[in-house]
Amino acid sequence: MEENPSYLDIIRRVMERNVPQAGAKEKNLSYLDIMKEADTFPYEDKDPSLYAELTSRLWTLAWGDGGGDPVVLGYLRGGTVKRLLQVPAELRHMVSFDMETQVVHAFESGKTEEERTALVDNVMRHWRDAGKYEVLRGWREEKWPVYGSDNELLYSVERSATGILGVMRYGVHMTGYVRDSAAPHGMRIWVARRAQDKSTYPGMLDNTAAGGLMTGEDPLECIIREADEEASLPEAVMRERATFGGMVTYIYITDERAGGEVGQIYPETQWVYDIELPTDVRPTPKDGEVADFYLCTVDEVRAELAKGRFKPNCALIIVDFFVRHGIITAENEPHYAEIKQRLHRKLPFPGPHQAYARSLEAQAPAAALAEAATTLAS
Repeated sequence: MEENPSYLDIIRRVMERNVPQAGAKEKNLSYLDIMKEADTFPYEDKDPSLYAELTSRLWTLAWGDGGGDPVVLGYLRGGTVKRLLQVPAELRHMVSFDMETQVVHAFESGKTEEERTALVDNVMRHWRDAGKYEVLRGWREEKWPVYGSDNELLYSVERSATGILGVMRYGVHMTGYVRDSAAPHGMRIWVARRAQDKSTYPGMLDNTAAGGLMTGEDPLECIIREADEEASLPEAVMRERATFGGMVTYIYITDERAGGEVGQIYPETQWVYDIELPTDVRPTPKDGEVADFYLCTVDEVRAELAKGRFKPNCALIIVDFFVRHGIITAENEPHYAEIKQRLHRKLPFPGPHQAYARSLEAQAPAAALAEAATTLAS
């Protein structure tokens, strides 16, 4: 169960394959390059050898069996499984594993969601206090949900610990824009710059407002809260003008900019919102997480994307915005089909994103948005 020392070498090859200009001082990223940087985890059909090499180093965190196959909750590194077994049994309770299949079961002995959450918290606090993981130095006291089905909450995990378990991460992102008939594509976009003292991706460009979705939090209420805290946008303006644009799903692999250990697996779902702002409403930094806001043309945003100056998943959100607003089309983008596929990656992990994924497959996008708006984002 020792972690193979070549794991980080594999991660480096994954990064090099997906972001060939990663070390370049001057980048010129295509839209597909931008997607690959955020949706980093190899695809079995696109890169079978690299997919097999990486997954052979990972363990599956599973839940139950239900008389059939266990539910896949996340991907763990081998060293994490070893550390989990070293945690005192009175803290972690029962842990079982299968060396042949590299499947581990944990936190299942709690009878209720609260009891299971307490078990996970015991383990994470033990590791934090023992200094086992650098990422836990950024402890947030925020609980994020882990689901066993579309809407069955199994337990919650400290935000900074989600990457250790490789479980789903949920968030909300919003793009603010202003109509301008004189500008390219008839709009200008509000872009945030992250504060230089942020522990993750300092100084990089960001969406107008964004944040993590805590257990039990409604996505719309979350983006309203984040828009107030980060951009000083009034609640009344948000409730009147913010519109749900859908969900994006992808699997990111962390690099040095994310803080903590390199190579954490981040399967993520983001609820995406747009807001057309009046010309007299200007986002303004409030809580210190944002250094400033810039009102940019589409061409200026595109240039910053190409230079790699956006936080990777925020760049993905901008690409999604461009697709939904007809700026990126099948006629002007040769990799349009793959870009759209990567915006809605099929994930093996349960959660509310699965209902939206099924609706996309079964319906036209407009109908899927209408259903998701009522069943998921409200």
